[in-house]
Amino acid sequence: MRIIGGQWAGRDLVSPSGRVRPTAEAVRDALLRRLQPDLQGADVLDLFAGTGALGLEALSRGAARCDFVENGAAAIHALRANVAALGVKTRTRIFLRDAIPFVDRVDRPAWDVALADPPWGSRKLDRIVDRWTRTPFSRVLGLIHAADHPTRVPGRSKRVDSAMVTVLRLASRG
Repeated sequence: MRIIGGQWAGRDLVSPSGRVRPTAEAVRDALLRRLQPDLQGADVLDLFAGTGALGLEALSRGAARCDFVENGAAAIHALRANVAALGVKTRTRIFLRDAIPFVDRVDRPAWDVALADPPWGSRKLDRIVDRWTRTPFSRVLGLIHAADHPTRVPGRSKRVDSAMVTVLRLASRG
């Protein structure tokens, strides 16, 4: 796995051993290209962070800071190694927590952009979308999910192979 865009394009990332589902580069790129105008100087939240590939891509493409939320020990180890290798420790925070209770504690849009690539085949996608719809924890929510996931995800979606990338935005007030 590697960074595919921005200042660190081509840099390799450490991946945990064991049971992981790395997100295909084309899928990550499709989501981050849709979010590019939102990333400049943004505070980003990477839920279900795994290796941190999504959040690190966001930093590589212009985000100012990124908070990572992950609860797997092997993934946290890889995430910490990737943050150290890229020299972005001062621009990141890593939370060893479950993503759902983490966002349940947030009562306002605390990040500019949130990224979520929850485990496929689980209902975690639905829980994140329901939570964001009721009480947004970010101005923009970028999702990666299985194309055949049986849910109505509001927002603009694009299919990439067997995945969907979906972007939800807070309605403008004006």
